[in-house]
Amino acid sequence: MTKFSLLNHESVPKHEIISEGELKSVLSNYFVEKEQLPKIKVHDPVCKEIGAVVGDVIKITRKSQTAGEAEYYRFVIE
Repeated sequence: MTKFSLLNHESVPKHEIISEGELKSVLSNYFVEKEQLPKIKVHDPVCKEIGAVVGDVIKITRKSQTAGEAEYYRFVIE
């Protein structure tokens, strides 16, 4: 039996955990604290699949009709 991967589905955008260096850049660029970012639960199926833990920040890269690609950030919470 083959394991199904959520990330291989065409409707699920790319999700990745960002590094501390990239996080500092994002936070200073948007003038926010990590806790002010939109939230995503650690029990979300995609968080489980990529191995995210509470306190991580995930970058979601979505296709956009106007921008080509758009990046969104989510703070992982319990």
